[in-house]
Amino acid sequence: MKNSLYPLYFQPIFQYRMWGGNKLKTVLNKDYDAENIGESWEISDVKGEETKVINGGLKGYTLKQLITEFGVDFLGQHVLDKFGEEFPLLIKYIDAKTPLSIQVHPHDAIAKERHDSFGKNEMWYVMDADENAEIIVGFDKSTNKDTYSKALANGEILELLNTEYTKAGDTFYIPTGRVHAIGAGVLLAEIQQTSDVTYRIYDYNRVDKATGKTRDLHTEQALDVIDFKAHDSYKTNYLRDVNKTNKLVHSPYFKTNFLNIKGEVSRDYSGLDSFVILMCAKGNATLTFDNKSYELPKGNTILIPAVLKNIIINADVYTEVLEIYI
Repeated sequence: MKNSLYPLYFQPIFQYRMWGGNKLKTVLNKDYDAENIGESWEISDVKGEETKVINGGLKGYTLKQLITEFGVDFLGQHVLDKFGEEFPLLIKYIDAKTPLSIQVHPHDAIAKERHDSFGKNEMWYVMDADENAEIIVGFDKSTNKDTYSKALANGEILELLNTEYTKAGDTFYIPTGRVHAIGAGVLLAEIQQTSDVTYRIYDYNRVDKATGKTRDLHTEQALDVIDFKAHDSYKTNYLRDVNKTNKLVHSPYFKTNFLNIKGEVSRDYSGLDSFVILMCAKGNATLTFDNKSYELPKGNTILIPAVLKNIIINADVYTEVLEIYI
């Protein structure tokens, strides 16, 4: 094997969105010149949107190429057995200058049947939020198809939905079927299944300046997948203990821990059978592996292949890291 595995950085893919702002550049120091960049796809295996390694001997490799060459050493046996050559996660940072559309995502079976895709279970970790910024997630009260359809037709859909103010550190798990939208002024990290399937329900009758047209809605497709049940709480409660593993979101599709780091922390992944992705949500960390250092400032992402079992993380100031694996 001409190359061995090591911690990997990928070149982000910057996505124009009509609702995008400039916080990916001004807050997360992303390097691009375009306007209205709403998403930075940090690690992606979406067809036609594959990110590539930018450091070391594997520079230029896509996720598919890494899986082909390294297989179990890259993914872990458990992940390889379950997903084969399909990398299961899409990792993003999202900046909403104006609200996203009200939307919903299909589960695996419908997504496979209609789009030959994974479903789209996802989670949000809010990194920055303007004063009075809001998140829409789920229904305020349980409803049904008829009530929902009438409200949508009358332009009153927002009256049925659960809207809450949000701040840095808030976390929301968005399972398939849950209606949701990111509000204006929110910058967040998103972890999701590898899927770009979104059913747009309501878009405020906006015109996209890039096309001069309103965006398509997916009214009928969405109706088949919506969970109309309201829940007592939509926000994820979690601990923020320093230099410990704090469980954040553990789902059948991915697991995310919250690491609040000050000083030196050793991470032992010998009990995992998976790659690990680290996203820095606040502060500035340095990883050490095999006597080499890897910087992880706020807004950066790094992938630890499954074969690498021990790393050290250092942070001079309190630093928030999301630790993600299958």
